[in-house]
Amino acid sequence: MAKKFTASSETLKPDPIYNSRLVSKFVNCLMWQGKKTTAQKIFYDAMAIIEKKNKEATPLEVFERAINNVKPMIEVRSKRVGGASYQVPMQVSPKRQQSLAFRWILLSSRGKKGKPMCERLAIEFLDAFKNEGGAMTTKDNVHRMAEANKAFAHFAW
Repeated sequence: MAKKFTASSETLKPDPIYNSRLVSKFVNCLMWQGKKTTAQKIFYDAMAIIEKKNKEATPLEVFERAINNVKPMIEVRSKRVGGASYQVPMQVSPKRQQSLAFRWILLSSRGKKGKPMCERLAIEFLDAFKNEGGAMTTKDNVHRMAEANKAFAHFAW
């Protein structure tokens, strides 16, 4: 029987500049239509902008802390119990935390218009680094939903 998923976590190579697998994974999520060099250029230009704007931390530290700040701890999942659907708060696995953080940062930066993508991405990283911005708003909304539905936590099995 064929494997359901590819072995991307084992075969993923670190990026050439920062030597980080996290950066490489983010570039793969940023990429559209297989244009990896374009995605890398956007990411590295964003890092150069971060280096100019932020003096308190290196661009890689800003990127890693931004991802960690956006990661959700709990989320709500629909659970059908006896004919009614409940929004049940559940823990988020580390792999899903990372993918949600990537997705929310990219959605927030793609939602802003009028500037090049590298500038929008840099602004979003800096905002997430300071616990602000669109991605942090999304995380806060998810946490607020989970807190509001805490009464249904006993359905989580």
